[in-house]
Amino acid sequence: MPYYKDDHQSPYSHFTASEWGKLRADTPLTLSEGELTELRGWGESISLPEVEQIYLPLSRLLNLYVGATQELYQATNKFLGAGHAKVPYIIGIAGSVAVGKSTTARILRELLKRWPNHPKVDLITTDGFLMPNAKLEARGLMQRKGFPESFDIKRLVQVLSDIKAGCPKVAAPVYSHFHYDIMPDEAVIVEQPDVLIVEGLNVLQSPTLEALAEGAPQPFVSDFFDFSVFIDASEETIKDWYVDRFLGLRKTSFQNPDAYFHRYAGLSDAEAREVAEGIWESINLKNLQENIAPTRQRADLVLRKGKDHDISDVFLRKL
Repeated sequence: MPYYKDDHQSPYSHFTASEWGKLRADTPLTLSEGELTELRGWGESISLPEVEQIYLPLSRLLNLYVGATQELYQATNKFLGAGHAKVPYIIGIAGSVAVGKSTTARILRELLKRWPNHPKVDLITTDGFLMPNAKLEARGLMQRKGFPESFDIKRLVQVLSDIKAGCPKVAAPVYSHFHYDIMPDEAVIVEQPDVLIVEGLNVLQSPTLEALAEGAPQPFVSDFFDFSVFIDASEETIKDWYVDRFLGLRKTSFQNPDAYFHRYAGLSDAEAREVAEGIWESINLKNLQENIAPTRQRADLVLRKGKDHDISDVFLRKL
C-alpha cells in the first residue's frame, strides 16, 4: 500500500509510535485514569501511556492547526470589515466497524476542549444519519446497513453545511446501538462549537461515478473537513475484534429483552461465534473492502493499530 512506503514518493511521512511520541513536546497530560475508563469503548485497552504517546502529539498538532485557521478567519473578517459568525474547525474520523473510531473521537474531544483557544468541542456520529430501519426494510437495504446507500447523505450534508455556516443551533439525529435504529424523538444540538468531530464509517467517501455523471456539482461530507483521521488495522485483526465484541455483548447488553439483538443472547459460544463471523463476512467485511478501505488514502492522518489495539505507526500527510 503506497502510504506504507518510507520514501520520497509516499504522500505520507511515517512515524513509529515512539518517534511520534517525541512530538508531544511539553503538552501536559490532562486526562486521569478514571476519565479514560469512561472514554474507552467495549474491548478497548488504551492506556494513559498510549494517550501520552499518540494522542497528546495529535492534540498538539490539531491545536496548532485550529489556531492557524482561527487567525485566518479573523484576518479575512478584518479585511472584509465583517463580523461573521464563528466557523468551527471540523475533524473527520473514519474506519471500519470495531476498529476503535468512537474511542478515538471521545479521547480527542476531551483533549482538545482543554486547550485554551477552543474550549467548546462537539461530537456527532454519522450513525445518526442512517435511514430508519423501516425505510431500509422497504428499500431492501437492511443487509446493506452501514453501506453508503443506507445513509441520508443529503441530510448529513445539510447539517454540516449549517454548522460550517455558523448557524446558532443545529440539530443532528441520534442512533441507538441498543435498539439498532434511529431515535426519532432525540437529537444532538450543536451550538457554534470551536471544533466539531464527525465520526463514521464512510465520512471520507468521494462522490460516486453516477453522481459525477449527473453533472451538477454536489458537496460531499469530506468537503466540510479541515482535517481527517483514518483508524486502520488488518482485516483479520478487525474481524477478531468484531467477533470478540459480539461475544462480549451477548453476555451483557444482549441479555436485555428490549435489545434488538436479544435473540442472540441464548446462543452457545460456538453458535454466537458462527453468527458473528457470518455478519462480518456478509456485511462488514464487504463494506470495508468496497467502501471504507479505499478512502484511507484521502485521510490527512492514518493511525495503524496492531492486534493488541495499540497504535504502532502514524502516517501524516505531507503538506
